[in-house]
Amino acid sequence: MSNTLKVALVGYGFVGKVFHAPLISAVDGLELYRVVSSNPTAVRADYPQVSISATLDDALADPHVDVVVIATPNVRHAPQAHAALSAGKHVVVDKPFTITVAEADSLIEHAAQAGRLLSVFHNRRYDADFTTLRALIDEGALGEVTQFESHFDRFRPDVRDRWRERAGAGSGLWYDLGPHLIDQALQLFGAPIGITADIAVQRDGGESDDYFHVTLRYERRRVILHASTLMAANDLRFSVHGTRGSFIKQGQDSQEDALKAGRTPGDATWGEDAHPGTLTTPDGERFTTRVVRGVTGNYCRYYEALRDAILGLAANPVTADEARDVMRLIALGLQSSSERREALATVQASAFHM
Repeated sequence: MSNTLKVALVGYGFVGKVFHAPLISAVDGLELYRVVSSNPTAVRADYPQVSISATLDDALADPHVDVVVIATPNVRHAPQAHAALSAGKHVVVDKPFTITVAEADSLIEHAAQAGRLLSVFHNRRYDADFTTLRALIDEGALGEVTQFESHFDRFRPDVRDRWRERAGAGSGLWYDLGPHLIDQALQLFGAPIGITADIAVQRDGGESDDYFHVTLRYERRRVILHASTLMAANDLRFSVHGTRGSFIKQGQDSQEDALKAGRTPGDATWGEDAHPGTLTTPDGERFTTRVVRGVTGNYCRYYEALRDAILGLAANPVTADEARDVMRLIALGLQSSSERREALATVQASAFHM
């Protein structure tokens, strides 16, 4: 294997086209070598140099492929990842990792047996606002965090005809945005004691959940994760309060919009936060508020770290074990919402085949 890793991207829908293809192409040492798609015209229009396969089996039979990136509907993640591992490829799975915890366990065991790297694309670890918040917490600017509120709200009143919004395993907002918010919370605070979830369908004609409000309970801290498709005033991203101050952040990370607009990752102003947050701290009997410019975000850091991990130069940027922890809370959230009570996070979520 040369130092340039050849990547096969499986799926050229929204996630493959907007996120994975441009990020892979922007990272030195990675080559977008092959795309598996039922729409070769769209692939050729964007990447005329790549090989195109109509089937996953065709791509897996190519001995030049080092890494397989799976960006297909959620129900295909586990079987396609198993197939890629069986073919001796390193594997990246878009989030959510799997549909069930049992599927996650099976893939982790398979990767260990195959001796191949298995990673999950939790790109929101590389958002500008999250990276800035993490630095504030690490440096003690907020003291002990007692309440953490994380929002990912939109205003999309019309139900669209796409698999994410149809009824079925792995569809809905909890599987779509829940993994992002859960992973960030676990990165900051570790595993909670329990989870209380309210997951609902609010839009007319909705077939899958389009709302969730979730509380992760820690010993003293409360972590609130919220997403809705019916919030016109949807600017709030973080509201974080601690024993030394509060951090309020409006607006989403800019990278998704930049990728949708066709901008090249890493260009001038890439990942800059147009709406930096504010830090409020006590100053005697008064309060002082200052703008926190923070750091820039860069999703390419995930693929840079992945490249280095495969080459034996760094650690896996998102391990399959970490992604399985996310899926455990996804499963427990479904249990909590269904039973209308708290689900203890110490329960083995692998029992839930949801």
